[in-house]
Amino acid sequence: MLDMKFLRQNPQAVADGLARRRFPFDLDAFLALEERRRETITEVERKKGQRNAASAEVAKIKRQGGDAAHVLAGLGALSEDIKALDEKTRDVDAAVTELLLGVPNIPHATTPDGANENDNVEIRRVGVPRALDFPAMEHQDVGTGLGGLDFERAAKLSGARFVVLRGGLARLERALAAFMLDTHTLGHGYTEVATPYIVNAESLTGTGQLPKFAEDLFKLDGQAAYLIPTAEVPVTNLHRGEVLPEAALPLAYTCHTQCFRSEAGSYGKDTKGLIRLHQFGKVELVRLVHPDTSYQELEVLTGHAEAILQALGLPYRVVALCAGDLGFSSAKTYDLEVWLPGQDKYREISSCSNFEDFQARRADIRFKPEGGKKTALVHTLNGSGLAIGRTMAAILENYVRKDGSVVVPPVLVPFMGGTEVLEPEGPGRPERKGA
Repeated sequence: MLDMKFLRQNPQAVADGLARRRFPFDLDAFLALEERRRETITEVERKKGQRNAASAEVAKIKRQGGDAAHVLAGLGALSEDIKALDEKTRDVDAAVTELLLGVPNIPHATTPDGANENDNVEIRRVGVPRALDFPAMEHQDVGTGLGGLDFERAAKLSGARFVVLRGGLARLERALAAFMLDTHTLGHGYTEVATPYIVNAESLTGTGQLPKFAEDLFKLDGQAAYLIPTAEVPVTNLHRGEVLPEAALPLAYTCHTQCFRSEAGSYGKDTKGLIRLHQFGKVELVRLVHPDTSYQELEVLTGHAEAILQALGLPYRVVALCAGDLGFSSAKTYDLEVWLPGQDKYREISSCSNFEDFQARRADIRFKPEGGKKTALVHTLNGSGLAIGRTMAAILENYVRKDGSVVVPPVLVPFMGGTEVLEPEGPGRPERKGA
């Protein structure tokens, strides 16, 4: 949520920042609420002054042995007026909070201008796409040919946009999760956590999914509880309502979960394959950091996600999202886009974002500076490290051979029990332990 104090002092600057991301902030509505709030507070203070004066008069009359009944009657009426005005102030504050819960973060000054994904800015490319001597294949065709992707039975079990993995591809998913977690914990210093897949509304409000994006969530029937759309939600909220010592920062967590998204509004997009499923695995990276270092930390986090792609030998590019394409809570985001030869394009595989204090304000995550008396809000960052289904899609398309078999990236071979090549499964066609 935006800083209320900053908004009150700089309403036009906030409106201008939100205009960069094409968000129609109703500045007039906010200013009208603020005027009501100021008027109500002024009236409350006036009434309290009258009450204090009346109380003093009652005390004086009683000391003199007089009858203060007429003053007490007025005092009671003042107290009722103040109670009603306090309630009115709470109503205005609630209306302001409701308004701001639907307002996105302000883009950082280094976030490029632009209206949509067509205006995003490529920062760098890493790796060279493989030159194929056969027609490129899309991952769903490669995986189906291996006998490892079963969308028909998944549809029978759960409906569209689910998949059953089997054999070598089921093991590949497990291997990818283990490899990513080991890389981030042993190589990058993250603490691994395992969190619930069901969270309450407070957690989703803390990270910005509620109330604005309720339709994108799977809600449990009859309960104020939801399946997580990403591990960002439970991991960031681990410290909701806490005050951390400054020396504890930065805190770095990694977490492997299944993620659940309704994909509302995405009908007709990426209906084939592993790109846009209702349920998918992901390894998440979350960092809670000091505000003074959050943009250096964003580069660090992005580098950690890139390290997975580099280790897997997958060509990719880094793109800075323009203001109009930013996620709701983000002030700055880098997308990592992996090369998919079957689609002849780069596709998003990770978004690495700095939310500054936007989430921390909603979730009340603070730290106490050493030697200081006042607490301050942390800055929160997260990114996929990586989305497992999309990583698997990239491996299938980049490592497929002309005969339909798939070479396992060397760094994954130890996690695959020594299997170096995935071949179509069936009678007499076992996985091979050698190219």
